[in-house]
Amino acid sequence: MGYDDVIKHLGEFGRYQRRIYLLLCLPAIICAFHKLAGVFLLARPEFRCLLPFEDASTASYDSLPLTQWPLHYPLNNETGKWESCEYYDRDYNNSTDSDSDTAVNDRLHCSRYVYDKRKFANSAVTEWNMVCGRSALSATSDSLFMVGVLLGSFIFGQMSDKLGRKPTFFASLVIQLVFGVIVAVAPEYFTYTISRMIVGATTSGVFLVAYVIAMEMVGASYRLFAGVAMQMFFSVGFMLLAGFAYFIHDWRWLQIALTLPGLLFMCYYWIVPESTRWLLLKGRKEEAFVIIEKAARINGATIPTHIYDELVEEVAEQKKQDALAVKEPKPSVLDLLRYPNLRRKTLLIFFDWFVNSGVYYALSWNTNNLGGNALLNFMISGAVEIPAYIFLLLTLNRWGRRSILCGTMLLAGSSLLLGVLVPSTMNWLIITCAMAGKLAITASYGTVYIFTAEQFPTVVRNVGLGASSMVARVGGILAPYVNILGEIWQPLPFLMCGALSFTAGLLSLLLPETHNKPMLETIADGENFGKSGEPSGEAGEELNTMLNGQHNGKAS
Repeated sequence: MGYDDVIKHLGEFGRYQRRIYLLLCLPAIICAFHKLAGVFLLARPEFRCLLPFEDASTASYDSLPLTQWPLHYPLNNETGKWESCEYYDRDYNNSTDSDSDTAVNDRLHCSRYVYDKRKFANSAVTEWNMVCGRSALSATSDSLFMVGVLLGSFIFGQMSDKLGRKPTFFASLVIQLVFGVIVAVAPEYFTYTISRMIVGATTSGVFLVAYVIAMEMVGASYRLFAGVAMQMFFSVGFMLLAGFAYFIHDWRWLQIALTLPGLLFMCYYWIVPESTRWLLLKGRKEEAFVIIEKAARINGATIPTHIYDELVEEVAEQKKQDALAVKEPKPSVLDLLRYPNLRRKTLLIFFDWFVNSGVYYALSWNTNNLGGNALLNFMISGAVEIPAYIFLLLTLNRWGRRSILCGTMLLAGSSLLLGVLVPSTMNWLIITCAMAGKLAITASYGTVYIFTAEQFPTVVRNVGLGASSMVARVGGILAPYVNILGEIWQPLPFLMCGALSFTAGLLSLLLPETHNKPMLETIADGENFGKSGEPSGEAGEELNTMLNGQHNGKAS
């Protein structure tokens, strides 16, 4: 007897669950706002040096005639563009027509800049001059945001297990609102970056906790749909962010506009219940039964009386098992790396997570550098995620997990590598390659969650998923620095992301297929699964005994 059996009587996705599920999906939209806001908060428009004879209060990017640029700015032979960070050291004599008779070889680095305000009125980059020698500051800010996401997944994950899903959700939401506003009024770079890092941590508390509550209240047959559909709401937030940026051109007001919708979710306190599974696990059966009765009433279902008695007995038995488990060593990442076949699969899965996260965020944050209409590029980048998720819903339980994972990563790699070969004059084709890669990597990212859960045995599944998620965050932390390499050579981010995706796709072929296979339970199951020349009969039984004995023997 278990809560899954209660859900069968209650209805796996009845009216009550659908109502709460929809409410829990909406916070994914504001999490998308905050995760992707850096594209506009840290937008870097075209810029040039402010020349000595120009007045900073009146000068504009195009106030200097193009015919005068060769007199003042060196030409970069590699890019074919005028230098943005240097100008000629000459006597301008307060005139733009100064063209001395002798050639000018000496250059000066810019101390002040003129920005092109036609696309972006301002941004944190233009306000604090994070360009040229300071351009790494903007990448560092985005990188630290992802450090916050990593810390938040650990901190709020622990809180949700100890204090409950509901209080953790609202605590993270309040912190997100407070520091979201602080980001908007930050007087300097340090305050802005630290506040953004804290906001990044709260996205884990808001989205992941809402995701857990949603998954814990639906039946097993609906979990694939529920999980993928919630990701679609994140994509909707992705696209809506472009709408906010279209109407709000000041980065501070944009940040406030993206933060304040979080106030609407404060009313959830009186609507969204605590996770019934968590309440039962903590022995708070009266509160759990009240929620079950309410759900049954709304769903028009009847819960047999004996079900409650059996749940109480199950909770008591679970507490006994937990008390015994305290005396045993907790599973760790070392258990995944101790045995050769399990270690090989674990390292391959870690690499898949690293690549998926790194490439996904690199492409999502790189839309301003693709050329053309930056807002349109960003919106398309969010829109292509919807067909990616629909593809998963239609195929994930029909085709193999491995074939979808490998196929989508190979498609992403091929599309991005093809984009490197496209001439810069064919901008539409470069954007098409980027969006094809984004669609494919989104589908791959959605697949790797399920594939990973099925690869690790039950005794170390949570440890394996947690470690994989941490490796993924490392990919996200490095993604801003991959994009900044575009300043050296514009196609370089495409080349790196494409090569990583293609390599990971090929290596994933070494992982065993898990579709329609029984869930792995023990370390021995994990070691044997997908092993070439897998032992059978007496030899297989001896290996199982040996591995399980080694794992359990650590308690002695």
